Amino acid sequence: MAPSGPRSIKRGCQRVLYWIPVLFIALIVAWSYYAYVLQLCIESIEDTGEKVVYLLAYHVIFVMFVWAYWKTIFTPPMNPLKEFQLSHSDKELLEREDRGESQQEILRRIATDLPIYTRTNSGAIRFCERCQLLKPDRCHHCSVCDKCILKMDHHCPWVNNCVGFSNYKFFMLFLAYSLLYCLFITATDLQYFIKFWTRGLPDTQAKFHILFLFFSASMFSVSLASLFIYHCWLVCKNRSTLEAVRAPAFRHGTDKNGFSLGFSKNLRQVFGDEVKYWPVPVFSSLGDGCSFPTCLVNLDPEQPSSPSSSSSASKSAAEGRQFPSKPLRESQSRLLSSAPSWSDSEGASNPVMTIENEA
Repeated sequence: MAPSGPRSIKRGCQRVLYWIPVLFIALIVAWSYYAYVLQLCIESIEDTGEKVVYLLAYHVIFVMFVWAYWKTIFTPPMNPLKEFQLSHSDKELLEREDRGESQQEILRRIATDLPIYTRTNSGAIRFCERCQLLKPDRCHHCSVCDKCILKMDHHCPWVNNCVGFSNYKFFMLFLAYSLLYCLFITATDLQYFIKFWTRGLPDTQAKFHILFLFFSASMFSVSLASLFIYHCWLVCKNRSTLEAVRAPAFRHGTDKNGFSLGFSKNLRQVFGDEVKYWPVPVFSSLGDGCSFPTCLVNLDPEQPSSPSSSSSASKSAAEGRQFPSKPLRESQSRLLSSAPSWSDSEGASNPVMTIENEA
C-alpha cells in the first residue's frame, strides 16, 4: 500500500503533461485568431466589402472548428456494457482454473449469449485481464486511459482523449474543419503575403503576423490533408486505425473487410442516416458500440482471396447483419438469430446480403 502515494503523484503529473499538446493547439488557434482578425482583416485590408466577407466566412469556419475540437476532447470514450463484465462467481471460477483451455471453456460459455464474433489471432476469446471483461468486437484496452474503449481507433495526444465509437464522428469533423480553417487562411492571406515581399504593405507589426500566418497555415494544411484523407479512406472501408494495422480475426480467420458493408453503409455507420446532421458536431453514429454488422466476404481487390474464403464465398455472396439500433439487451436476440435476407439497393452489382447466424 505504501507505493500508492508515489503512484498517485506520478499519475497526476502524467495527466498534467497530457494536456500540453492540447494547450499548444489552443495557443496556436488563439494567436491565429488575433493575427487574422485584428492584424490582417482590420489593420491591413482596406476594402470594407472584402473585410466583411472574410470576417463572416472566417468566423463560421472558426466556430465549427472549435466546436468539433471541443467535442472530440471532452466526449468521454464509451466503455463496454455490464453484460460483458464477469460476475463475481465467474471471476472466482476463472481464478481457480489453470491458465489454458479450461479458462477458455469458461470464457466461451460466458460469451455464448453475447454478440462477440472476433477472436484473437490464435482463435481464443478476447478477454481483458485488466478490466476483467470480455472484449466486444472492435474494442481494445487503452494503456493511457487504462480502460477498454468501444471501437477504439487510437489514443490521440492532440486531443488528450481516446478516439473511439463515442467521438469518432467529432474527430472526423475536427480534421475536416481544421483543414478548411487552414486552407481558408492560406487562400485569403496569400495576396497580402505577396505584398509583404513586394513591399506593398506599410512597415508595421502586421507584416510579421501575415508572414508567419501564411507559413503556419500552409504547413498545417499539408499534414492535416494527409491525415484527413487517410481517415476518409478508413471510413469508406469501415476500419479503425488499429484494424488497418492488424486485421480483425473472426472464427473463419482474419479478414480486413469483415466489417465493411459497402461505401454508403460504411459512411452512415459513422455519420448517421440523416445527412443534415453530418456536418454538425452532434452524435448521430449508428449502433450501440458493442455490436456491429459484419460482411465476412472478401471483396477488396487489394487482398487476394484464400482457398478457404473462396469456397465459402461460393456458398453465399455475402453475410451480414443490420445496424444495431437498440441497446444490447434488446438487440442480442436479433443479432444472434436468423432473419430474412435483404438486398443492397445501392447498385445492381452489389450481392444479396443475408443475416449471419452464428448462434
